[in-house]
Amino acid sequence: MAIKFQYNKTSLGELDKQLKMRNRALPTIKSKESALRMEVKKAKDISTQYVEKLDALVNEYDYMTALWGEFDPELLKVKDVKLSIQKIAGVRIPVLNDIVYEQKPLNLFSAPLWITDGIALLKDLARLGLEREFYLRKMELLDRARKKTTQKVNLYEKVQIPGYEDAIRKIKRFLEDEENLSKSSQKIVKDRHQQEEQERGIAV
Repeated sequence: MAIKFQYNKTSLGELDKQLKMRNRALPTIKSKESALRMEVKKAKDISTQYVEKLDALVNEYDYMTALWGEFDPELLKVKDVKLSIQKIAGVRIPVLNDIVYEQKPLNLFSAPLWITDGIALLKDLARLGLEREFYLRKMELLDRARKKTTQKVNLYEKVQIPGYEDAIRKIKRFLEDEENLSKSSQKIVKDRHQQEEQERGIAV
């Protein structure tokens, strides 16, 4: 990205202001990137833990597989998922607060004995599955924000800050050269005047 500037003091002042602003903002952006990176890793680890818990729970009740044929799928449904929003490093993240189930009335006298255990198991499976989805979503949102922040860090560090520094150097060099030229021309004019006065003095 080429920095647009003019070879004058106004442009130099504006570039200097922009450079200072970016140098001040860079540590904050870097710490935000670092915080987001940690949060992404944490969300990924927790998501993996939920997968392990789900697998362990399914394996624990593996002996019941044959019985699920008797289970009425209409008996239990997830009716609603209650959530709230949490901000992490400026990123809005959905948080699972509660799961509302809709359960059909159950006749405990005619139902198989294992049905109540089956309902409890399904609730656990649903909760673990939903919590895992929320952590996956959290990880995606945080990772997207981290990538944007990394791009901004790179833009500041590798493009804009060096660009502003280079432009400021060019303007300063130009203004110094201009000043030196002006001083040199003034000296030449002064020397010429002195020489002319000396010549006039000799002529008299």
